[in-house]
Amino acid sequence: MSSFLDNSLAYMTYQHLVTSSVLTAQPPLLSTEQLVWTITQAADDRKAADMVVLKVVDVSYLADYFVIVSGFSRAQVRAIADSIEKVLEENYQRLPLQTEGKREGNWVLQDYGEVIVHIFLPEEREFYNLEAFWGHAQQIFLPELATTLGIAENIAEN
Repeated sequence: MSSFLDNSLAYMTYQHLVTSSVLTAQPPLLSTEQLVWTITQAADDRKAADMVVLKVVDVSYLADYFVIVSGFSRAQVRAIADSIEKVLEENYQRLPLQTEGKREGNWVLQDYGEVIVHIFLPEEREFYNLEAFWGHAQQIFLPELATTLGIAENIAEN
């Protein structure tokens, strides 16, 4: 009987280890603010322009934040979207819940749940003017976000 219990205990211990984060590579936990920061940095890597972060959690049920950026060609808009997807998938195993407009390339929307990314050509951005539509949302400036995340000193050094 003791052999059966020993084997059962050994199997349960093995199962626990296999399903725990010790043996399965779990992505690091990512706060919403870290997600926003990572998105802005990935967009910046592809020279996104006129970056705006809106905290919409108090005025919308859609998301906590909108990240709005511009690219100056359809190829650049797609490259910004690809950069964001690649960085989030490689580092955090996060894919957008939904992506729209990537084929057309004049307005790409990436829905990451708590953060929605809008990547526009300048004409579309001016036409839809999301910043004015969501004007009652709080604008978050990147240095302020870096301070919140405790990485402002690291950025100042670079």
